[in-house]
Amino acid sequence: MKDMTIGYQAAAEMTAAEDKLAVSVGSGSLRVFATPMMAALMEKAACNAVEPFLEEGETTVGTQLCIDHSAATPEGMKVTAEAEITAVNGREICLNVRAFDEAGEIGSGTHKRFVVFAEKFQNKTNQKGKA
Repeated sequence: MKDMTIGYQAAAEMTAAEDKLAVSVGSGSLRVFATPMMAALMEKAACNAVEPFLEEGETTVGTQLCIDHSAATPEGMKVTAEAEITAVNGREICLNVRAFDEAGEIGSGTHKRFVVFAEKFQNKTNQKGKA
């Protein structure tokens, strides 16, 4: 892992399409952008923020996500998430995350990711449950 820049930011976006709505993903009965989709978008923005600092064979895994979903987004509206690196403790990376729709902020929180070697991590995970 290369030295990370505190304050480095990145974003990710998606549209609140049919398959991203609470009623479609099972997180509610309304036709509004689903909280799990906002969480996934925040994680994508965080991945985008740390990716430039990873060495070949490295990736990150999410280890903690603490968020508030403070406003609903209607179907069809664009949603953008932003992530900012706030601290690095060894291989643990701390980030602030925020999400916005076209009308304003819809969520915010903190997120932690951990740098791992992709192949080693995947192989170890694949061994779970095998005798």
